[in-house]
Amino acid sequence: MPPRRSYDQYCAAARALDAVGDRWTLLIVRELLVGPRRYTDLHADLPGVSTDVLASRLKDLEQRGLATRRKLPPPAAAYVYELTGRGRELLPVLEALAAWGAPGLDERAPTDAVRAHWFALPLLRPLAESGAEGVVEVRLAEGSFHVRLADGARAYGDGPAPDGADVLVTLDAGTCLAVSRGELTVGQGAREGRIEITGDSVLAKALRET
Repeated sequence: MPPRRSYDQYCAAARALDAVGDRWTLLIVRELLVGPRRYTDLHADLPGVSTDVLASRLKDLEQRGLATRRKLPPPAAAYVYELTGRGRELLPVLEALAAWGAPGLDERAPTDAVRAHWFALPLLRPLAESGAEGVVEVRLAEGSFHVRLADGARAYGDGPAPDGADVLVTLDAGTCLAVSRGELTVGQGAREGRIEITGDSVLAKALRET
């Protein structure tokens, strides 16, 4: 790999790009925001990245204090990568990028890879607008993911919530994108029959009222 280069500018944006501006870096962060991931899992959910580039970017993230590598206890005995506190501070950056990029998601090309949890980032803010706390499980034809809302903070994970969810939201990818773009609220989608909200928790009721 070529040596790392810097913009050599005394500018906060330039410093940020020095750290995470390389190709694939922010997408690796997107995957690690789900939680601790094994190298093989990261490679599987980043179609198109070479093993050399993935290893190099992970090393860069470790050196910059944005991610760490640790060994899981037996019987797993596998190594996983996870974000540090500083790395998790990139969540709002990726949220903003996802919101900005959502209008560019028109027809899906045959070559486009897709994972259910990739829909989580642009949905975080609309779900949080309910003002209620709890765990939302979102189901799409492409799979499921869960979102945790607590004390103004947001986090997401792949698949169903390990400890169960307070509300189940079922919708298709097109409706998910409409919500992400601000064209539709979760409550409006439910009233129009485009979104199914299952549950009677405070969070479920709050989502129906958005």
